[in-house]
Amino acid sequence: MKVLVFGATGMVGQGVLRECLLDPEVELAATVGRTATGGQNPKLREIVRGDLRSYAEIEDELTGFDACFFCLGVSAGGMKEADYERVTYGLTLVVAEALSRVNPGMIFIYVSGTGTDSSERGRVMWARVKGRTENSLLRLPLKAYMFRPGLIQPLDGIKSKTPAYRLLYGLAKPLLPLLRWAFPNQVLTTREIGRAMLAVAKRGYEKQVLETKDIRATVGR
Repeated sequence: MKVLVFGATGMVGQGVLRECLLDPEVELAATVGRTATGGQNPKLREIVRGDLRSYAEIEDELTGFDACFFCLGVSAGGMKEADYERVTYGLTLVVAEALSRVNPGMIFIYVSGTGTDSSERGRVMWARVKGRTENSLLRLPLKAYMFRPGLIQPLDGIKSKTPAYRLLYGLAKPLLPLLRWAFPNQVLTTREIGRAMLAVAKRGYEKQVLETKDIRATVGR
């Protein structure tokens, strides 16, 4: 299996890439981003681009893949809706539309979040934009799945690139195992998300929108 990983330098993306490189069924894991991950692995190929909104000139490099794990995103904190939508919706759809042309029918897994608003009409800005993004992806000629994790526990030395999140996770680290035990349908690890994406890419899932409990359920299959 050949997979593309967008956002491989972020917290979720790091975990997903790690599991891809460990999986014996993955022969190639190609990352696409503004910076390289710096990883060293014979299965790893890095595509570094300053402009993530244009892919026409590198479509040959994006052809022949079985799945795309789209982990790229930004925090909505302090952003105006138009700016957040330009990144969250606009960039995601540019990538998905390009991949649907060169890899029709490929598996496309998008990292959304618990609380995403599928109606697109709710009062929470980020949830509306994520909902619009999900709905648009589901209309493309891709086998699209939406992952909606809640609280994420980083493992294997993985850290968030966002300073505020690093501080938050640092403070919460002693409590995360307890929260995971007390609220199993609210907390996932970076390992579980990566393994779940691979499981869905290989075997599919009966739902296209996966909440935390669905994501965890795929790992045991």
